[in-house]
Amino acid sequence: MPDTRLDDLQQAHIRQLQKAYADILQQQGYDAVLISSGAAPVRYADDQYHHHQGYGHFLHWTGLAGIEHSWLLIDRDGSARLWLHTPVDFWHATAEIPAEAWTQLIHVEGQAGTGVPEIAYPERLAVIGDPAQINTVKGQVNPPALLAALDHLRIYKSEYEVECIERANAQAARGHKAARDAFLNGASEFAINLAYQQATAQREVDAPYHSIIGLNDHAGILHYQHYQIDSPPRARSLLIDAGCRYRGYCSDITRTTAAPGESRFQALVNGVESLQQRLCDAVAPGADYVELHHRTHLGIAALLKAADLVTGLSEEAMVDKQITRAFFPHGLGHFLGIQVHDVAGKPRPSPEHAPALRLTHRLEPGMVVTIEPGLYFIPSLLPPLLNGADGQHLNRPLIDELKSCGGIRIEDNVQVTDSGARNLTRPYLPE
Repeated sequence: MPDTRLDDLQQAHIRQLQKAYADILQQQGYDAVLISSGAAPVRYADDQYHHHQGYGHFLHWTGLAGIEHSWLLIDRDGSARLWLHTPVDFWHATAEIPAEAWTQLIHVEGQAGTGVPEIAYPERLAVIGDPAQINTVKGQVNPPALLAALDHLRIYKSEYEVECIERANAQAARGHKAARDAFLNGASEFAINLAYQQATAQREVDAPYHSIIGLNDHAGILHYQHYQIDSPPRARSLLIDAGCRYRGYCSDITRTTAAPGESRFQALVNGVESLQQRLCDAVAPGADYVELHHRTHLGIAALLKAADLVTGLSEEAMVDKQITRAFFPHGLGHFLGIQVHDVAGKPRPSPEHAPALRLTHRLEPGMVVTIEPGLYFIPSLLPPLLNGADGQHLNRPLIDELKSCGGIRIEDNVQVTDSGARNLTRPYLPE
């Protein structure tokens, strides 16, 4: 059944892009820009290919994730033509010309070959995409000023884009609920991942990123990449960081669950949850994301103090001495959109005290960000602290008791509105 509301929003989104691209091309002095969808490279010394997600600026117009060897031409007046790769192939399923509402605004035709369309191109042509795909195309390849302008355009999400991100949240939320239930029923990391995929009805390779599913101490590995097949003898905690794609747009959600009986760890989970919700409430036009990150460290310090993990120091002293960085080493979050870590997040460098921070903007309406504070017991970061000058302030026995729980991260996706913020995750995953 056609989704007329979403179709209308998508058409409005494309009209916005047509106007914006026309302005940018005129400002940059180009007659047109040719955008490559990209294609998956072949694995070295093999005949198998990596999975292809799609080039961001191509997806910004089409939402066609996974499409390869296709080309989108935007003329100086904003008109758009798409050549979709439609080979005659009995080995693989091939793309079909879509019959959707957005094709009323983008002329679409099939093309059997993988090369650029054989048409007359203007002299002042920019070509953008994976250099491996476009390095032989006539035109100015990946001009930095044009790419910067197009990246900046993606900072501000249209109503259509926000709707897609919200639907990706709803889809992922079903998986998170299934994963939590599987964990509480004693499932392994591998089985939890299967439960997530089953509930979201999305193949793992089509997800926006490899799901992080860590039990116990694995929850303390920030980008843990494996799935143990066997359940641990005693399951103490689950951290799952997993999202979905909807029409090319991403969700990025993290939840942490303490096993029954883990009262100390549950108290920390509750504390991070409370902190995370205060930070979500602080998202608003004009808010400095770097300052929100600093407030996160003060909040983590307050949790460490309340839990008696660190004693004898004020919250400010814990932050100044970088004690909180050992327990919370990553940034508060990032832009979210077509890419999980969406483009143009750092108009200024990350501050010295937060080198991993991916977002340094002052927030504005239309932005979509993640808010993801964490508190971890990371083996490689704690020993230097424990054995250093400030080790006397750390509660070693309690750290030893909790370190096999790994860590905590709680993450929502939040839209900056004209008057504040709208949480795109909590309506579907309240806790």
